[in-house]
Amino acid sequence: MAPRTAAEQYFADQHRDPEYRRAYKAAKARIARIDALVRALDERREERGMTKAALAKAAGLQPEVVRRLFTMDSPNPTAGTLLALAEALDLEVVARAKKRPTPKATKTKVAASRRANRAKVSA
Repeated sequence: MAPRTAAEQYFADQHRDPEYRRAYKAAKARIARIDALVRALDERREERGMTKAALAKAAGLQPEVVRRLFTMDSPNPTAGTLLALAEALDLEVVARAKKRPTPKATKTKVAASRRANRAKVSA
């Protein structure tokens, strides 16, 4: 479907740029991770039978901050807000290294290196 407005045309043009597409994809993934974290906090709040106001009080936050966070389509909370909410919900926030698949080229190089080392040992 062809863009209908000047704004749609502008963004269609932007998406033709590989650098823009990479940045867009990265931003979209980041937003999805934030949304998932906020949803998880809200689910925990509901599991514990807490109101948004009670959670706000326990976290030392203004009730409107918590209400907006859980009702906005794309919230962008601060780390401090997320940590305060997690603490109030008896959750631990942990940073850990991402699990990344090994690139195929690296696997091939490792396999070739192992074969070469076995050949040296056999000789």
